[in-house]
Amino acid sequence: MASILDSVNQLTQLVGQNRLELLLFRLNGRQRFGINVFKVREVLQCPKLTAMPKLHPFVRGVAHIRGQTISVIDLSMATGGRPVQDLSQAFIIIAEYNRSVQGFLVGNVERIINMNWESILPPPKGAGRYNYMTAVTEIDGELIEILDVEKILDEISPVNTDVSADVVASSEEHHTRGSLVMVADDSSVARKQVQKALNAIGVECIMAKDGKDALNMLKEMAKKGPITDQIRVLISDIEMPEMDGYTLTAEIRANPELKGLYVILHTSLSGVFNHAMVQKVGADNFIAKFHPDELAKAVQDAM
Repeated sequence: MASILDSVNQLTQLVGQNRLELLLFRLNGRQRFGINVFKVREVLQCPKLTAMPKLHPFVRGVAHIRGQTISVIDLSMATGGRPVQDLSQAFIIIAEYNRSVQGFLVGNVERIINMNWESILPPPKGAGRYNYMTAVTEIDGELIEILDVEKILDEISPVNTDVSADVVASSEEHHTRGSLVMVADDSSVARKQVQKALNAIGVECIMAKDGKDALNMLKEMAKKGPITDQIRVLISDIEMPEMDGYTLTAEIRANPELKGLYVILHTSLSGVFNHAMVQKVGADNFIAKFHPDELAKAVQDAM
C-alpha cells in the first residue's frame, strides 16, 4: 500500500499529456474498476466506522481520519450491488470531488496503471450498473469500468444548481441572454447541472460527451463561418475519455479557426497544478465544480 501512496505523489507530470493514472480496485466480485489517481488523497485499510442517524442507506458510516470526519460510501451498494461484507479486510479510498472529501468503501485495492486518454472509451449503453459508468478501458484482456462518481454523489447528496437572484438579474447588463455555449463533459449529471445553471441566465447549451466529440463539433461549425460568431464560450471538463480538457484546449489554441474561442475549464479536480496547466494550454479560466453562481459569473464575464 505504501507504494501506491508514493505513486500518488509523483503524478503531476502527466497532466496535459492526455494521460492519466488509474487506481484499480474491486468491490465484491472479479470485476475491476478504476479511479483517477489525481482524485485520490490516500488509501487506507478500513478503520472503525461510526453509525450516524439519518445517513443515506449507501453511507456505511463516518470515519475520523486525521482530524476530519469523512462519510464512507459503499461503492458496491451505490452501483446496485450487494454491500461490501468483511469491513476488516476492506479498504477506503479517500478522494476529493467537487470541493468535498469522501471515503469510498471497496473490497480491495490492486495497483496503479498509466494510461492514455485515447484508450479510455465511452461506456456501452445499457441499464443497471452501466448507468454508473462514465468510461471503460481494457487492461490485461479485461474490461475496466470507470465509475461516474459525480452521478453517485448527486444521488446521495444532490448538488444545488440554483443561480442566485442577483446573478440572474445581472444577466441583462452582461448581454448573456440568447447566447450559445458548448459544454464538454463525459458525465451526463454534470452536463445537466451546467445546463440548468446557465439556462437561468438565458444561455443555451450545445452538449458534447467528451473532448474529441467537442473538437469535432467545433471544426464542423468553423466550416460555416467564424466560430466566435456562433458560440461565445466553451466550458470543458478535464477528465474525459479519448481526449481530456487540457488537450482539447491545446488543440483549440493550435487551430487558426478555433483559437479565438473563450475556454473555461470546469472540473472536480483541484490542486495547484491545475492552475499552472490553465496557463500552459491557454485556457482563459478555471473553475472547480460545482458552484452555480461562480459558473454563471464566469460565463457573464466571458461575454
